[in-house]
Amino acid sequence: MDTTKKAFFRQALLDWYEPGQRPLPWKGIKNPYHIWLSEIILQQTRVEQGLPYYEKFIRHYPKVEDLATADDDQVMKDWEGLGYYSRARNMLAAARTIHSVYQGRFPDNYQDILSLKGVGPYTAAAIASFAFGLPYAVLDGNVFRVLSRFFGIDSPTDSTSGKKLFTKLAQDCLDETDPARYNQVIMDFGATLCKPQKPDCQSCPLQSNCVALAEDQVGVLPLKTKKIQKRKRFFYYLQLEWQGTVLLEKRSGKDIWKGLYQFPLIETEEVLKDIGGLKKHDLWHELSQIAPLNVSQVSKPFAQTLTHQNITAIFIKIQVQDRPLEHTKAYFWHPEAKIRQFAFPKVIDWYLGDNSLYLNL
Repeated sequence: MDTTKKAFFRQALLDWYEPGQRPLPWKGIKNPYHIWLSEIILQQTRVEQGLPYYEKFIRHYPKVEDLATADDDQVMKDWEGLGYYSRARNMLAAARTIHSVYQGRFPDNYQDILSLKGVGPYTAAAIASFAFGLPYAVLDGNVFRVLSRFFGIDSPTDSTSGKKLFTKLAQDCLDETDPARYNQVIMDFGATLCKPQKPDCQSCPLQSNCVALAEDQVGVLPLKTKKIQKRKRFFYYLQLEWQGTVLLEKRSGKDIWKGLYQFPLIETEEVLKDIGGLKKHDLWHELSQIAPLNVSQVSKPFAQTLTHQNITAIFIKIQVQDRPLEHTKAYFWHPEAKIRQFAFPKVIDWYLGDNSLYLNL
């Protein structure tokens, strides 16, 4: 691409930027641990939602060794409500690698940063440039959008060829004399001016050379090839209660919400006409061995939308009259008044915080 156009692009962005605009606590700092925390928290999360979590983690775990030696359940509880819990698990793994392999010192070169669990090319570039001044260009959704519109690139950002093209272009446009400033500029520009919806093209310092504006493609670019197909899932949670305690389990395996807690769960392929259908499931029979299951209440449906899934959850409250066995397999009894010490999926949090009155059966 034309080097003159790239030079105009770079300089126009740098001239537009004022360091004081869009103030955020992680901007302009050199602490790699704090930068890393902010980047992990902001993956697939809006700044407004992520900010209080960043401040919480800085308070609770001021140094990387504090996070590395923290209790898994406590970290997951601190993360509760932020979603995409694999980020929290990867964050813990990375902290422990830094603590054990790098003796608590955050790695200061791109390849070592990239090798940390949960760190991809964008996050590695952000940490390398912001903390260490290394010449690596960031490439997130904001940057894809700005580059695609200004240079008129219709290669899909989620295709192999598109990613390769944008990666090279982003690096070519980088101001290597001050990569931290340039990276911050282009991300802020995409977040505040060249927004996905209703970009402020009239105030844009790039408008005289913007291909998308000239060709009326601002609302079209950037392109993607993939359309997310959402899977529908139906969860029936069995809330067994006995003398002030409830039966819980910790989720494991490769499914969503690994490491979070829940009531015993029966998943069905479709909404059941009545809860009698639950009695055909193996889990119902398994729990019946603990004690007779006497259903006392059924909640309204609670819905949670994930990136690739739509969850509908219904909660079945079951009173256990006789003294149950202590546990079966992964289940354990816990005082109901103290279950908030555990991290739950958001849909269970909504149910626990629901003040609706349900008819006792």
